[in-house]
Amino acid sequence: MAPRPGDAPVVFDEFVLARSSGLLRTAYLLTHDHALAEDLLQTALAKAWFAWERIDQHEAYVRRILVTTYATWWRRRWNGEHPTDELPETGGPHPPGPTDPGDAVGQRHDLWSAMERLPRRQRAVVVLRYFEDLTEAQTAQVLGCSVGTVKSQASKAFAKLRIDPSLAPVPTTTTEDRS
Repeated sequence: MAPRPGDAPVVFDEFVLARSSGLLRTAYLLTHDHALAEDLLQTALAKAWFAWERIDQHEAYVRRILVTTYATWWRRRWNGEHPTDELPETGGPHPPGPTDPGDAVGQRHDLWSAMERLPRRQRAVVVLRYFEDLTEAQTAQVLGCSVGTVKSQASKAFAKLRIDPSLAPVPTTTTEDRS
């Protein structure tokens, strides 16, 4: 049975209850900030509300709004970085951190740092394809581009990630190396 025109609030509420956690994950993967992800999802759902009765594929439409809204926020936001000649202090002679191969938190931080350095379109492709597990065609539909563009953006993103210094393998020492 097709929803009647007056049923839009009910259908929207059911959609939000069922899909908001997955969409919040997508928003977080794009922003890498919990508060911004919640704001992004709330903005996307508010925008979708106005077109709810006209759209057929609700989730794809909201994902598209997430990506395009994130892109406009990214363009406007100044990231506040200042290049310097000196590296910040590390805090001690042997600080724990991303250079410790057993430190999973450090490795995740390195991945997110590298992902944040990707251009917005490449980051969106990686998030949608490999974190959200969308097909190339679905990713292309969400981003409003061709499948070839999705493939080339993914290829460029992985090329950048391969050479990112924070993702370089850390050499390990064995007892034989120390003697």
